[in-house]
Amino acid sequence: MFERFTRDARSTVTGAVTEARRSGAATVTEEHLLLSLLALGSLDPLGVDHGAVTADLTAARRRGGMSRADEEALAGLGIDLTEIVSRIEETHGEGVLATPAPRRRTLGASLRSALGRADTDDRTGSYHVPFTEGSKKVLEQSLRIALGRKDNHIGTLHLLLALLSRPGTVSEVLSDHGVTYDTAETTLAA
Repeated sequence: MFERFTRDARSTVTGAVTEARRSGAATVTEEHLLLSLLALGSLDPLGVDHGAVTADLTAARRRGGMSRADEEALAGLGIDLTEIVSRIEETHGEGVLATPAPRRRTLGASLRSALGRADTDDRTGSYHVPFTEGSKKVLEQSLRIALGRKDNHIGTLHLLLALLSRPGTVSEVLSDHGVTYDTAETTLAA
């Protein structure tokens, strides 16, 4: 499938890996794909404010990745998510829910370490960061969208549309900034 990706789409995927490494995340998430699209300027024609989107993603991360829909559902049960986050931060420190999970050491990594070998990827000299199921589904969905549009390639538009087609924090943040599936499709496909 990766052979169908345009140069920009490939840069987006490798940029997402870089974003995950930079943040110390154990996995590449949909958020990393969005941050990579932002960094490449793929959303610039839509007038997206990079700083505001990044701030909203950070705020969502601070809530433990809970979307507004999740927050409203909990509120319907009488649970105040803001209060829970505040109490957790009082006990464990500010931003504790936003801190990425530490990379797990596998048996292979432990053995390599014991033998004095680095736990790196031979091609890049960096450690391997796996994709989450959600981010894999975004990549798969981008192929489906490209095929549905009868495009011979997968570009950044297809990646963005795939991100927008999935429920969750990323599509919610984009929607808050006026980026919907329809606006992205009509503006960027023109």
